[in-house]
Amino acid sequence: MQQKTYYPKAAEIQRDWLLVDAEGKNLGRLATRIAHVLLGKHKPTFTPGVEMGDFVVVVNAQNVTVTGTKTESRLTSKTYYHHSGYPGGLKAISLRDQLATFPDRALREAVWGMLPHNRMGRAVLKRLKIYGGAEHPHGAQKLKALD
Repeated sequence: MQQKTYYPKAAEIQRDWLLVDAEGKNLGRLATRIAHVLLGKHKPTFTPGVEMGDFVVVVNAQNVTVTGTKTESRLTSKTYYHHSGYPGGLKAISLRDQLATFPDRALREAVWGMLPHNRMGRAVLKRLKIYGGAEHPHGAQKLKALD
């Protein structure tokens, strides 16, 4: 008797919309939970190499917290870099300034670090929607709360 391995087809994949409130939650722990859901590892039909994950909407991203033994110094010493593409175009911003001006970027970087760095990871990251405040334009979807 031969056993067949189950491989989900594109039509069989059901994607839900999950709402995450980042108010007072730890940045790293929240990012691991979001990456887990984006990859679809919470589903019983999870298959590596297949985009099985759900859409995730994060609100109140500006109120995320950072903990640890050196929390105050972490906010100033943690630096995010991006390049404009021109010579001498390297820009640096601290975590404190990043959370104040672009709160979505800090969380997106944390989640991206936990996803595969290939074309599947880039496609999965497009299903992540992050908003600094409580408002979001995804009211038409049936949003389930992520605990």
